Formats: sequence, C-alpha cells, structure tokens
Amino acid sequence: MTVAQQNEVLVVLNVAPSLEDHVMDWLVSRPEGSGFTSLPVSGYGADPAELSIAEQVAGRQQRIQFEVQMSSAAVDRFLQDAGNALGKAAIRYWVLPVLAAGHLGDD
Repeated sequence: MTVAQQNEVLVVLNVAPSLEDHVMDWLVSRPEGSGFTSLPVSGYGADPAELSIAEQVAGRQQRIQFEVQMSSAAVDRFLQDAGNALGKAAIRYWVLPVLAAGHLGDD
C-alpha cells in the first residue's frame, strides 16, 4: 500500500443519467487526475417532487456517479468549472480524503 499525499482527494459527482455523456465528455477534457471512474447508482431519500412516477414507485432515483482523484488545491476550481459547464441543479458532489492509492503489485 502506498500512502497518498495528504493533499489528494476523491471528488464524487452524482448526476442524472441524462447528463452522463455530457459529464463524461467534460471530464475527459479536464487536466485533474489521471482519469475517472463512473458507475450507475441508485439514490434514496430524494424529495418525491423531484422523482418521476416510476422512481416514486421504485422508491429510488437512478443516477450516474463519477469519481475523480485530484489535488485538494484543484477542487474549488474544478467544482466552479463543473457548475459553469454542466449546470448546478442536477449535480450533487462530495469530496473525500484519499488515505492511500496505488496499483496492486507496485513495488
């Protein structure tokens, strides 16, 4: 295990599926990190007024989650640019510290 630099964070963006391609294209153009991860997730606890009828029946909202590792110094600019490029209402985010990172088998 390699201990990550203390200034590394994981920025998580949670977006509506309709924004997936737009967010993916935007992330590919960004200098932060060395790539990103995306996965389908289900959101719970959303305001029922924000849910479609199908989502209300299922009790969850379909979302796409993107995870990008970057320097903590880059986060404010990254989030500002994301809001400007992608819109602010449909994206939730959180920032988590990265305690360790690497590839299995690294020396």
